[in-house]
Amino acid sequence: MESLVRNYYHCRQKILALLAPLSALTALGIRLYLAPIFIAAGLHKLYHLDDIASWFGNPDWGLGLPAPMLMAMLAAITELVGGVLLAIGLMTRWATLPLIITMWVAIVSVHWPNGWFAIAPSNPSTSTAAVLAPLGFPGARESLHNSEEVADRLTAANTLLERHGHYDWLTAKGKFVILNNGIEFAVTYLLMLLSLLFSGGGRYVSIDYWLARHWQRQYPGLKA
Repeated sequence: MESLVRNYYHCRQKILALLAPLSALTALGIRLYLAPIFIAAGLHKLYHLDDIASWFGNPDWGLGLPAPMLMAMLAAITELVGGVLLAIGLMTRWATLPLIITMWVAIVSVHWPNGWFAIAPSNPSTSTAAVLAPLGFPGARESLHNSEEVADRLTAANTLLERHGHYDWLTAKGKFVILNNGIEFAVTYLLMLLSLLFSGGGRYVSIDYWLARHWQRQYPGLKA
């Protein structure tokens, strides 16, 4: 048994050593995945600043936030600048902090009341809630019931379009879905940002990495 355990860990160490040079690709992949999302979101807010501020400030059909124009500007600049910094790998850890706050605010104030799913599942048997419901996970049974109602509505909508609309043209780029606007995407982005906060931007396509190397050459022993 001891020999088997030793051989396993010896083999594992060799494999990890081979993979070590590629580990920084994870940070690069996350950065390049998130950067265009935040840049696009920031530009959208800047292009529609008045509408975003109205939504931020209105207590009836919006978020009811104080100083809505200031909040809209801060959100737009945070996402745009943060996305650019992620793309080039500059001040990566610092850039994630305001983005993490932005995602947390979005989760709590916008998406939380809608549950988990970004797009409402229309098939209860394939929904992840089908796994969680028998375990008594909060909201899972309600989600399964909601999936049945979503399926009924999609069936009705598709039937109407097949009879009275250009159904083939309308669905040529994909099937119709019902937006649930839950926390799924926001939580995913939040976890990816947390990963960058702890790992940094990595060594590939990263200004942080090259700046660290430069200052370490200038000041030997510096831990950048």
